[in-house]
Amino acid sequence: MKENTGNPLQIKSLNHISLLCRSVEESMSFYHNVLGFLPIRRPGSFDFDGAWLFGHGIGIHLLQSPEPDKLVKKSEINPKDNHISFQCESMEAVERKLKEMEIEYVRAVVEEGGIQVDQLFFHDPDGFMIEICNCDSLPVIPLAGEIARSCSRVNNIRQLVQPSHPTQIHP
Repeated sequence: MKENTGNPLQIKSLNHISLLCRSVEESMSFYHNVLGFLPIRRPGSFDFDGAWLFGHGIGIHLLQSPEPDKLVKKSEINPKDNHISFQCESMEAVERKLKEMEIEYVRAVVEEGGIQVDQLFFHDPDGFMIEICNCDSLPVIPLAGEIARSCSRVNNIRQLVQPSHPTQIHP
């Protein structure tokens, strides 16, 4: 692959994730009632079952599996598995609500440079992992000379990072 720098595809943001489901209704209920996504209109020209939801700046497109019994459902909550992560305002409130809803979860902590990030991991009805964290306290520090930022767009850190040896990406 030819080396590219910057934003060669001119990507603006994440639009949606698409998830294959055993039951669109059950997954829709989970994403609405647990994570606060709102059902939105989906193009009527689709010839397959599904639902669209929107919240927190992104969409979730649920697709009904034509063979739901063949979908592998993960039962072990492994923080190193594929997942999507959402930032929250209060980890205590999230943990309290997960307990109230009787949703099994795993707690993890990441510490870097005196900054602690708390994480809670749990599964949706099909075993896709969700993370809730307070990650916006951890700065995002580019490997090349760029402006360092926190994970939150609101809390930008205005410092220039100048590595002694510029990083190059090779195919």
